[in-house]
Amino acid sequence: MDMPHDAVLLRIFTSVDDRYELTPLYIAIVEKAREMNMAGATVLRGPLGYGHSTRLHKGHLFPLTQDLPVVVEIVDSEDKIDAFLPVLDGMMESGLVTLEKAKVLQYGRQRSGLLRRLKDQLAGHPSAPGPA
Repeated sequence: MDMPHDAVLLRIFTSVDDRYELTPLYIAIVEKAREMNMAGATVLRGPLGYGHSTRLHKGHLFPLTQDLPVVVEIVDSEDKIDAFLPVLDGMMESGLVTLEKAKVLQYGRQRSGLLRRLKDQLAGHPSAPGPA
C-alpha cells in the first residue's frame, strides 16, 4: 500500500440513453478521461433511478429500450479533475456531477518478496513471514 494522498472523486450521473454525438455518453467520458491520462474511470450501471425530471430510468422487456441509470466515477488529483471539468461540460446535455475530496490508498499487484515466497512454497521450503 502506498501512503494515502489527497484526491478528488468526480461522480457523473447520467443514463445509458444519453449520447455525446453518436457515442453513449458514459463511453465517451471514459474514452476522453483515458485520452487525458486520468488515473482511471469506472462505470456503474444501476437497475433503477430518477433525476431532476423525476422520470424513472429503468430496464425494459426489450433490450433496445433500456434506459438504465449510469454513474461514471473518476478519481484523480484536484488539478487533473479541474482540467477535465470544462471538457465534460462540453459533452453533457443533462445529468448531475458531484465532486468530493477523497483520501486514496493505492494497492498494487507487485509485493516485495512475492516471487521468493512462491518459489519457496513450490520447493517445499516454508518462507519466513514478512513485516506486518
